[in-house]
Amino acid sequence: MEGFREDLVSALKEVVSNSKWQCVGEQQSLKSPCTKFYSEDGEHVVLVHTDDDKFYAMDSACPHEGGPLEQGDIEELCSGRWALTCPWHYFEFCLDDGSSSTGLQNQVYDVKVCEGKVYIQSQNALSLAPWKETQCKHSVNIESAESSQRTDSETSLCYWASKILSTADPEEKVTLTQEVQERWDSGRITEIGQMEPPAQPSRNENLTIVQPGRIKRGKGGTLASRIALLHSLANIEQWAIDLSWDIIARFAEFRLHTGETMPREFFSDFVKVAGDEAKHYRLLEKRLSELGSNFGALPVHNGLWQSAADTAHDLLGRLAIVHMVHEARGLDVHPQTLQRFAAQGDESSVSVLQVIYTDEITHVAAGLKWFTYICTEEQRDCLSTFHELVPLYFKGYLKPPFNAEGRKSAGMSEEWYLPLVKPS
Repeated sequence: MEGFREDLVSALKEVVSNSKWQCVGEQQSLKSPCTKFYSEDGEHVVLVHTDDDKFYAMDSACPHEGGPLEQGDIEELCSGRWALTCPWHYFEFCLDDGSSSTGLQNQVYDVKVCEGKVYIQSQNALSLAPWKETQCKHSVNIESAESSQRTDSETSLCYWASKILSTADPEEKVTLTQEVQERWDSGRITEIGQMEPPAQPSRNENLTIVQPGRIKRGKGGTLASRIALLHSLANIEQWAIDLSWDIIARFAEFRLHTGETMPREFFSDFVKVAGDEAKHYRLLEKRLSELGSNFGALPVHNGLWQSAADTAHDLLGRLAIVHMVHEARGLDVHPQTLQRFAAQGDESSVSVLQVIYTDEITHVAAGLKWFTYICTEEQRDCLSTFHELVPLYFKGYLKPPFNAEGRKSAGMSEEWYLPLVKPS
């Protein structure tokens, strides 16, 4: 007992004397599975508390796509070690060393518990509160209080966009999306209009919404695991439908520096994106049914709306983050996701994933097209503007591996994303 006490005192002295060790809180107050700590340089850290009452720390941004690891699942590996799984594309990272079966590597930090306090060894100051960010200079003109209360008739695209965002049932959301797409394409909806969209889309009351870290998924090796993966993708597609309608309604009155609004083609492109996402949801729901399940059978989380909330005032930011970062990273993960289903001989699911992948290339292209259009019209340098905006809204660096072929098909060459990779 005396030896243990001496070791504890020695450890405490090391922590106190070394400025790299930072106390992040009392042990008893840090019992949540995952706690995110912010740092000024954007390399935020997630503190993980496992069921065996141990603490680990690693970068909170997934090195594959930058997904929020603090919203991920904590799983025990077959080796008896623990891993944190990204909620976006299910890449797992060992908490001991940051390694992954995918070949990726995440940064880990030493953690000590001394005298009931938890310490993390980091070069950067850590805080539970987000660091104050600079006001974005690409913000749109905000509607006046009077205009924000205006509503439009059923001939307005924004009326239907807001209605779909407020529709909770996913089947009804998909049906409305496809009907509005047909009306817009045929000219039965003629006006873009304006209407304040809801702050967050509606969801069914009987849908079980939990904290992302509480959702359990596997790696596709069993039927239950494949169902869980498809269910998660269906949840993502439902949010993707909403993101498409939100960009239409929220930025309907966006004006360039020239005073011009966005061309009609801009709205047509995102009506098509919404229609594609609705198609994807239908395909996934059908596949779930074929496997004996359905959407809503498993818990979901609503953490995917964060990028929309962060860029609600900034069209360039929305295009950059949602379409040129997140959707582009979706192209990167496609080969590994496809392989998980192909390894189990699930060709029907593979076919669905291939359809989604082909469409997602066009969605990245749409984001790039309109980002470039705005920058060109406002005489901004496209690349430097993109490289300024991504660190503003996306925490951490973009991390390989990249699907260079898929990105090139969307028009995104390496000069767009390689400068945003962390220097080696």
